[in-house]
Amino acid sequence: MSTAILTGQPVPGSSIEGDLRSLGYDVRVATDPADAETLLAQVPGDERVAVVDARFVGHLHALRLGLTDPRFPLAAIPGAVTAQAAGRRALTRAMARETSAGGGTALAVGSLADRVVAALDADGTDVHRPELGSMVAAVPADPQARNEARQAVAAVDDEAVRLKSAVKARDGFFTTFCISPYSRYIARWCARRGLTPNQVTTASLLTALIAAGCAATGTRGGFVAAGVLLIASFVLDCTDGQLARYSLQYSTLGAWLDATFDRAKEYAYYAGLALGAARGGDDVWALALGAMVLQTCRHVVDFSFNEANHDATANTSPTAALSDKLDSVGWTVWVRRMIVLPIGERWAMIAVLTAVTTPRITFYALLIGCAFAATYTTAGRVLRSLTRKAHRTDRAAKALADLADSGPLAAGLASLLRRLPAKGPFGSRALVALPGAALVVLAAALEGYGSLLPVALAALYVLTSAAAVALPLKGALDWLVPPFFRAAEYGTVLVLAAKADVNGALPAAFGLVAAVAYHHYDTVYRIRGNAGAPPAWLVRSIGGHEGRTLLVTVLAAVLSASQFTVALTVLAVAVALVVLVESIRFWVAAHQGGAPAVHDEGEPA
Repeated sequence: MSTAILTGQPVPGSSIEGDLRSLGYDVRVATDPADAETLLAQVPGDERVAVVDARFVGHLHALRLGLTDPRFPLAAIPGAVTAQAAGRRALTRAMARETSAGGGTALAVGSLADRVVAALDADGTDVHRPELGSMVAAVPADPQARNEARQAVAAVDDEAVRLKSAVKARDGFFTTFCISPYSRYIARWCARRGLTPNQVTTASLLTALIAAGCAATGTRGGFVAAGVLLIASFVLDCTDGQLARYSLQYSTLGAWLDATFDRAKEYAYYAGLALGAARGGDDVWALALGAMVLQTCRHVVDFSFNEANHDATANTSPTAALSDKLDSVGWTVWVRRMIVLPIGERWAMIAVLTAVTTPRITFYALLIGCAFAATYTTAGRVLRSLTRKAHRTDRAAKALADLADSGPLAAGLASLLRRLPAKGPFGSRALVALPGAALVVLAAALEGYGSLLPVALAALYVLTSAAAVALPLKGALDWLVPPFFRAAEYGTVLVLAAKADVNGALPAAFGLVAAVAYHHYDTVYRIRGNAGAPPAWLVRSIGGHEGRTLLVTVLAAVLSASQFTVALTVLAVAVALVVLVESIRFWVAAHQGGAPAVHDEGEPA
């Protein structure tokens, strides 16, 4: 239960008490500042508490934004301030200061809530102030001002504002114009029936899995049904976030489920298409695995670049300035958003091509589109990095090191290579990582199955990987190190499985890459949620990227093709079990432990 302490002179006919109760608050009325301080002390420390001026006039949704958002320890709008458990101490301290300063002055003079917020600001405490736009939130000083405020409230439909704000501010063309115009109303329908974003997220996953099952039938009817269900799944995927924004139901667990299920849905659908094609006599597992590898590497580029630069100082460049200028021209905004093939455009393309063509054509189009998008975005980010004079922080360097996913082999060698020169050829960690990553994939591609050369170059890859992370990743292009590692590991598994040329090798490789990719995505989501990287024991137990790459090359060299397939399957199951159990344990514990709510409004995936 949340508690609202109503302060100040009551106003006849005011709806403030009813509004607060409709938001889930138990309302208590303070007779003076000292009474307000006493009531505040009586509220249990683990409960949300708000201090609200009785003269408040404004929209209900303005109160909702200011007093119920779970993401912020402290939040305020004119005439109201709220604190969750993490912000209670700061609120209590500010309240005590204002009560002492007021000396028992009648609360009709000035707004205690606003004075408390001013005291919090003076302490340097971070207080969230939601963007209200055209909505009203005010504490009128006299009857005329109150009447004008009430007229302003009547002039704006806060439900229309609430519906509009439920839609993500930055989204792709397909999502903005083909999904959001009606999915917001589905979100409101869900909210009015008590459904939660997590329930809608789960429904989206189940719909996508059914779509994958339809695709796996290999029939034209199954492919048409799969395409329709994939779009339906995407509608629900948009709805869950809109429901979270509409009802302010943000949570750490919800953010993880939303992000994780997006990847699970897409990659399960790839597998369904490959199974359906196999039923028709067409083996496209290599294309399915290639699409998953390419898409995952694209995401790693996004994650690494953002982590390297989001808190960098002097973070400007001519390339970034040009990009901002292009974003100020209407039509270029949509073109630039579409050519990166975000999730809406990508799923729409996959759904349509599944329904009207074949899995092979679908994968060809997906690979070409994603390759172009990856080239476009990566080239732009490289240009930005080379032309900006950014100073990256220790936090950014640690995030990149965590994203690198170095295992015991690289970590042990890195401790011996810390004396490498920070300038010259070893100054760019990306240039240190690239040769080993490229050579191990090339060796696997150019040599026949069972060759020892990939093993030798995998050993070299271990050494170059260690050298790349021996020093902090603070160089201009060091954000490329994790993507290089992902491409090397996933690419090696893909090529060796294709070279084995036996039934089951590529599906087994698909399973292994999916399990490892889940671990890498989980690392990203933990970092984004300020929860740190996965525990060191987990990274050690699954070998790190360099250990897994070396192991796979050794298995391909010493085992027959059929035995290699079995080994890949066993490895996939083992990695999946370890990372899934630890990931689920961590996120459920974080949710139950009251971790701060998260809602990521980042780039379309």
